[in-house]
Amino acid sequence: MTQDVPEKPPAPELPKYLREPLENQSPERLEAVAAYAADLAEWKRRQQQVELDRRRVEEEVDEEDLKELDEREISTDPDDYEDVPTNSAYITVKTTKETADKSYRYFYWQWREGDSWKNEYIAPVNPK
Repeated sequence: MTQDVPEKPPAPELPKYLREPLENQSPERLEAVAAYAADLAEWKRRQQQVELDRRRVEEEVDEEDLKELDEREISTDPDDYEDVPTNSAYITVKTTKETADKSYRYFYWQWREGDSWKNEYIAPVNPK
């Protein structure tokens, strides 16, 4: 009586230089790699949160700016914006261009999405 050999699981979308060496490892080594990868992923998530918190402290607008937006009847509620996440976005001021005579500054929502930063325009800092 022979047993059927189970099929090899489908490989995730990994570059060949990562996938092929893994396929040559023992089950024990693969379990160690998997545990390390999970720990490393958690560490990177914490690092991203630390970076988000640091940038938020440095860049988030103050109560005076929020009051000014409110007086201009510009919403500071992330729920009023289609793509802005409600739990992690904050309002910041970005300078898009500077000349000798003028700075072009705008309010933006900003948040972290994976490995990148996302922004959504709100309004100019100094309307005409």
